[in-house]
Amino acid sequence: MPAKPIAIVTGGAGFIGSHMTDLLVQRGYEVRVIDNLVGGREANLKHHASNADVTLDRRDIRALVPDDTLFAGASLVFHFAGIGDIVPSIEQPSEYMSANVQGTVAVLEAARHAGVRKLVYAASSSCYGLADTPTREDHPIRPQYPYALSKYQGEQAVFHWGQVYRLPVNSIRIFNAYGTRSRTSGAYGAVFGVFLRQKLAGKPFTVVGDGTQRRDFIYATDVASGFLAAGETEKSGEVWNVGAGKPQSINRLIELLGGEKVHIPKRPGEPDVTFADTTKIGRDLGWAPQVTFEEGVSRVVAEIDYWREAPLWTPETIATATETWFKALSPGGTGPR
Repeated sequence: MPAKPIAIVTGGAGFIGSHMTDLLVQRGYEVRVIDNLVGGREANLKHHASNADVTLDRRDIRALVPDDTLFAGASLVFHFAGIGDIVPSIEQPSEYMSANVQGTVAVLEAARHAGVRKLVYAASSSCYGLADTPTREDHPIRPQYPYALSKYQGEQAVFHWGQVYRLPVNSIRIFNAYGTRSRTSGAYGAVFGVFLRQKLAGKPFTVVGDGTQRRDFIYATDVASGFLAAGETEKSGEVWNVGAGKPQSINRLIELLGGEKVHIPKRPGEPDVTFADTTKIGRDLGWAPQVTFEEGVSRVVAEIDYWREAPLWTPETIATATETWFKALSPGGTGPR
């Protein structure tokens, strides 16, 4: 019986990475997960706990060395590992550059020395900043905060390794990913985690502004299928958007979740709309999202107990948590000291 192809998933115990791992196992791959479990959960790999096709290495990606034996024989690398969130990136920019840029370089070097067939980088649509919509891949790059900058510089490193070292690489700029297994701890951040914990507690949803702002929510399994297509294609040196292409308002999300709401101030540096133009990935890879917003929200709500240990945010604690955000990104703001 021929050996299974080997894929490496950095951040594979995390939110999207664990869905990527699931898909790869389903498609017949042996998966090597690298995750330091700071943001990921070993429980996210529970479906494979007794499966020899999935192994977990708990190192930080920055500890990888160019001739790392973990990469030996691997054909595909999917690089999700890194750190997110806006406010911590404003407060700790050096750590974000280290993890998201230098960490990416460490992965690139290990992949290059192992001679992998393709590396696919998890980029962020935040690189576009306050973008025109729908947003194409050739939109000007305008990062608004260090997290966005660090993810874009990681992407630049990826394409530089493709250019200089002939490492086959592609990059996917993820829009507003949501779904089961998203992170439940840490800084104030993604709307789903905030709202789900508030729903569990019977508290009102904290709506930024008037709730008419729209986000291009894309379900995690659809993100994973886009990455697999980007890994298995013969194309390289490409960047693609992954989004649903159907922006949904925050008010619509609240309708689906059900509950009262309270309004908090609109924040600087946040777009009114995120809207992925996915024409290119549809044309090049035949990819299209399969999970509707209504179905995706239903899946998340069905597993709402997952978020029971998440922080419960209130207007007061959000105001405190985002003070640095307002100071740094408001017009005329002096920024953090």
